[in-house]
Amino acid sequence: SQNERVTTGKLIGEVIATAGLIIVIGVLIARAQTSLIPVVVAGWIGSAYFFTSSTSFANPAITIGRVFSDTFAGIAPISVLPFIAAQLIGAALGMFVVKAVTKVS
Repeated sequence: SQNERVTTGKLIGEVIATAGLIIVIGVLIARAQTSLIPVVVAGWIGSAYFFTSSTSFANPAITIGRVFSDTFAGIAPISVLPFIAAQLIGAALGMFVVKAVTKVS
């Protein structure tokens, strides 16, 4: 893809998308409602596509895969590492929130 995506807003969007994904999964695990995870993850990613400026990659594998897609949702190779860094930050924030609101250790 040729879509260079490194902007402050898009990286913040990616942090939010990833943190939210980790939070919904972590809370469902803590509540022993794991059967809902597939539906909730699909709902989160589907909606985050529209409410984040980054179009919600929220997963390093998806980020790398979108390098090979020259579409609106694609990502230029030069933008991959900053996006993965934002995802790692989002994952850490998500885990922090999950631990703060649940009894998951």
